[in-house]
Amino acid sequence: MSGLPPCPACGSDLTYEDGAMLVCPECAHEWAPGDATGGGETRVHRDAVGNILADGDSVTVIKDLKVKGAGSALKAGTKVRNIRLVDEDHDIDCRIDGFGPMKLKSEFVRKA
Repeated sequence: MSGLPPCPACGSDLTYEDGAMLVCPECAHEWAPGDATGGGETRVHRDAVGNILADGDSVTVIKDLKVKGAGSALKAGTKVRNIRLVDEDHDIDCRIDGFGPMKLKSEFVRKA
């Protein structure tokens, strides 16, 4: 036993030191040794112009977006209300009138 703490992301005991950081070989998570939260990686979601987004905000689409399976594109200027932020590639979960439930990238919206 090396005496290093287990990985806070996956719980693996196979952690090792890499310079000043601790690394998990199973999930590739890196964190500082004294950090109890495992890196404190709270993601800040920002819109296309840098405004911080939060759950429940309203946003406006800034460019026409092609939608798979839909007959038309999502037009620039479409207002989306009551967004929900998720930690995925498409980081906005929402419902758009005329299109239904959809995921958007924050780089294509502006806070309304």
